[in-house]
Amino acid sequence: MAERIKRGDMTITELPASTGQPTVAPNGVRISLKPGDKLRKTRLRLGLSANDVEERSRQLAQAHGNPEFHISRGRVIQIENSETTPSIYKLCSFSAIYGTPISELIELFVDLNSIAGQARRVGHDQSRVMQLEIHEPGKRVPFPIRFNADFNPDHTNLLSRVVQAWGEVPIGLIQELNLRSLHYGMIGLNDHTLYPLLRPGSFVQIDKTQRKIVTYPAASEYDRPIWFVELHDGYVCGWCEMHQGRLVVVPHPLSPCRVKIFNYPAEAEIVGRVIGVAARLVPAHEAAEVPAQQVRRAGAAGD
Repeated sequence: MAERIKRGDMTITELPASTGQPTVAPNGVRISLKPGDKLRKTRLRLGLSANDVEERSRQLAQAHGNPEFHISRGRVIQIENSETTPSIYKLCSFSAIYGTPISELIELFVDLNSIAGQARRVGHDQSRVMQLEIHEPGKRVPFPIRFNADFNPDHTNLLSRVVQAWGEVPIGLIQELNLRSLHYGMIGLNDHTLYPLLRPGSFVQIDKTQRKIVTYPAASEYDRPIWFVELHDGYVCGWCEMHQGRLVVVPHPLSPCRVKIFNYPAEAEIVGRVIGVAARLVPAHEAAEVPAQQVRRAGAAGD
């Protein structure tokens, strides 16, 4: 039987205790629990009554000198019946009383990962520092754990082609990274085709749905499309143009590399367009700068 509680001019109904089993409709369809239902299940699993929650929250409010931490018995039931949304102070009290991380409780009401993702996409007029909060640091994601024995970091390659074994590791910073279905490439340490715009050792994200070479006036070199190209003996990443059935890979004007021309598609195939870059701003070795002659030698070796 549901319990009805009279509180001032308001009558609050406390629903019967949950059995802890998933809610199932008569047609067998599983019903997703509301945030209040999940809070009630947590309380009952701990063997706490609404009075217990009220008393413990009162102790928290007194300890912090802030009455906002107090949750009355009636408010506990209101929240569990999804009649009201708890404030951040009351969520903190639930967190302390139930021993549940505050992020998990907020996650009942707001998709934190979605909000974090939107924060990276929302435009801002001014440059700013961003901190990427990890809400599920233990989430397991696909990640390469062993590379092929013949993997050579000096050569540009697709990451999926050099990974020998995949594992699952808990790492929050790459939760949205799916290396098995998306294309990622590494610019070889000897590939200076687009240097200094695209530094050797950079990782690039490739949109494999964009494979048709298009040319249009670009306001700057940063707006010019970059393409990842598969050759018979490797890969190259650069600006591309089509001339009389031939694919022309154009290097950066400051690069020591030369223009490369291939019969298309017999000798070269477009993997996709580069849409993202993770690059170092300084060389990987200890030296702060790469001498110009060293760059020229490396570029000649990569031709």
